[in-house]
Order: sequence, then structure tokens, then C-alpha cells
Amino acid sequence: MKTPQEILVAIGRRVAAHWHTDIAGPSSSWPHSFPLGGIPRRTLEVDFAAFQQQTFAWRDWAAQRELALTTTSRRVQGTTQAIPTHLTIPDLDTALSLLGTDWTERVRVGRNRLTVLGEKFPDVPDLPSVVRATDGYSDTDFGLLCAAAAWFRVNSASGLTPRQVPIEGLHAKWLNTHRPLVMTLARLDTLGLVTSHPQRVHFTYLDPHHLAAGHRRHDSVTTGDTMTPHYAPTVVVISENKDTAVRFPPLSCAIAVEGAGFAGAPGIAAVPWIAQAERIVYWGDMDVAGLEIVNAYRGCGLTVDTILMDLPSYEIYERFGATTDARGEPLAVPVRKALPHLTPAEGALYERLTDPQWPRARRIEQERIPLTIAADLVLKLAPMAGRVWRSEGYASQRTGEQP
Repeated sequence: MKTPQEILVAIGRRVAAHWHTDIAGPSSSWPHSFPLGGIPRRTLEVDFAAFQQQTFAWRDWAAQRELALTTTSRRVQGTTQAIPTHLTIPDLDTALSLLGTDWTERVRVGRNRLTVLGEKFPDVPDLPSVVRATDGYSDTDFGLLCAAAAWFRVNSASGLTPRQVPIEGLHAKWLNTHRPLVMTLARLDTLGLVTSHPQRVHFTYLDPHHLAAGHRRHDSVTTGDTMTPHYAPTVVVISENKDTAVRFPPLSCAIAVEGAGFAGAPGIAAVPWIAQAERIVYWGDMDVAGLEIVNAYRGCGLTVDTILMDLPSYEIYERFGATTDARGEPLAVPVRKALPHLTPAEGALYERLTDPQWPRARRIEQERIPLTIAADLVLKLAPMAGRVWRSEGYASQRTGEQP
């Protein structure tokens, strides 16, 4: 039989997963009955005295907190005994009272913020998810978020840099960090801001003949500048993580480009030799941001294929998935957006990742997946790059086979 402390842990998990939707109104989270654990008949007969003590302890604990215990009648040593099987928690507030002041205060703040958001931004769908995303915000940060979203709703920032936005107390770093939530509340796909300087795109040459000749491995281009790489790539792999871009396996006439998040799409799409490549492949994290970035690249006019960013890939690599952030808190469920440029396969994963009721991992970081697997998938999309593996003996480096 579980102890009260073990049940409190289970209550905490349920609160952490659903509190933001529970504060918005009736939900399916409560009431909820937590099982205390089944007891086999033989075990109950042999050690009934110990289980009886646990039963008395559970009755006292539940009675002191005015909680309902569900019991079942069991025959033990010729007598009928009422054995507790479940503890029922009727609602969120009861759960909070059991978890203590930290959770009580956290949800109190969340309720207040939901009220404020509902008054200021009543047309924004799924405000509870916005509240969850601001869970770690100070009051100052939350006030800036509301002020920024309200400003962008009625003002155009076209041509302005983040530093030039005339909002009191707002600085560029804050706006860059919190831009996705500002866009959500302002109901904008972009804030229309420009960078204070032309974007610089970093990339890595992958062609083995080029590298064997002693030419440079890493290079960069500034958008709007006149620069051509050492060779015009037929394949461009845009990799969101710098480590995977600079270490991508050799491929004939290919270049690996370092993505730059949401801000990277316009600048990278503006580089002529990238846009003109026969095949452009994007590889990012399997999470909401990664798929929204894919949508942004296509929205900028690039014909982009993706690898390892669909539901079948998720099923294979979920063992590498993350459910908590750097603070150990459950990953927030971002507000679902309309992403018209996703393929059906990518869209299916996006639907799952933005479903508040989905209990599985919400992020699989791309660097957890071996680079050789990613290279194999690029080869399927761009067979012209396969010359490297066959003619240069790289197959032996990947698989141990003789070239």
C-alpha cells in the first residue's frame, strides 16, 4: 500500500500537468481518485497486522484533511475488513492545499494573469497555455509582455530594430527573448523588426575533394553582400544546432548552414546560392519551435525538405526526448498556430506537440540523433551527394564495411 507521501507526489505531478487548464474552468482533471495500490490475498493474510496499521494511518490522515477514501471489503483470516483502495481529490484547490504554499502561490499568480490576459486579449485562443508559458515570469516581465503585445497590436514596427521600439522599460534583449509570446498575444506572424546589422550566415564545406585540396572548411556570408562560396552547392543542409552543422559528415558538392532560429529564415533565404541549390534540407529539433521554423523558411520562399521532423521519426527517437526544462519544470505547451507550410507528416507531429493533454515528450533535440543517420536521410533525398560514400571510402568509416 502506498504512503501518503507517495500519493502527494502523484498529486503534484497531476497539478503540474494540468493546473493552467484547470484554472480556466471545468476540466477533466478533477475530481480524481489516486490508487493506493492493490494487495494480493496471500500477502494480506500473512502480514495483516502491518496492513491494518496502514489502514488506520490512512483513515486518520484522510479524516484530518476531510478527504474521501474508497474502500473494498476483503475476507482476511475469517473476518471481513474494509481495505482502502483509492484517495479522491475533489478539485484543484484541495490538491493545492495538500501540496503547500509554493503551489498555492504559483496558481494564485496564474489565475490573476489569466484574468488580466482575458481582459486585455480576449480574442487570443488558448490563453491558459500563455499563462503556463509565463509561469517563470516576474511581475515586471509579465507587465512588459502585456505592454509589448498591446503596442504591436496597434503600431507597425516595420523598419525598426528591437532597440528602437518605443515601449517604456523594454530593451532589445528582452524583446528578442520573449518575441514568440509577444507575437502570440499580438496575433502576428512577425513583428516586422529588422536586425541592427545585416545577418551573417555561417556555413561549413562538406565536399571531400575541396577539403582534401587544403581549402578552408568554414566560411560565412553577410546578407546583401557579394560573396560566392568556393563551389556552388547542389545540396544545402540547414542544421539548427551549430554542433551538427560543423560536424556534418562529408557529402559531395554540399554545404552545411548553421540555422539561427526564427530570425535565420529571412537572411538565409536571401542568399542566392542557397536559394538556387538543387536540394535544400532542414534538420532541427523535434519540438514546436523546430516545426514553426520550418514553416518560416518555406514562408520565405525556400523549397525545403526536412529530415527527422515527423511523427514516425518521433516514435523511433522518443527515448531521447525531454519532458522538463532547465529548471526541472514540465515543458510548457505553446499555443498552437496555423502553419500552412508544413507537410501532413510534419503537421501530425505539430498537432501532438501542441496538444495540452498529450502526456509524452515535447522535445527531442537533434544532436541526440547520430549524424550518420541524418546523412543517410539526406542521401535518400539527394542521391547526387552519395558519390562521397562510394568513391571516397566513407562507407567504411560509417559502418565498418570495406569500401
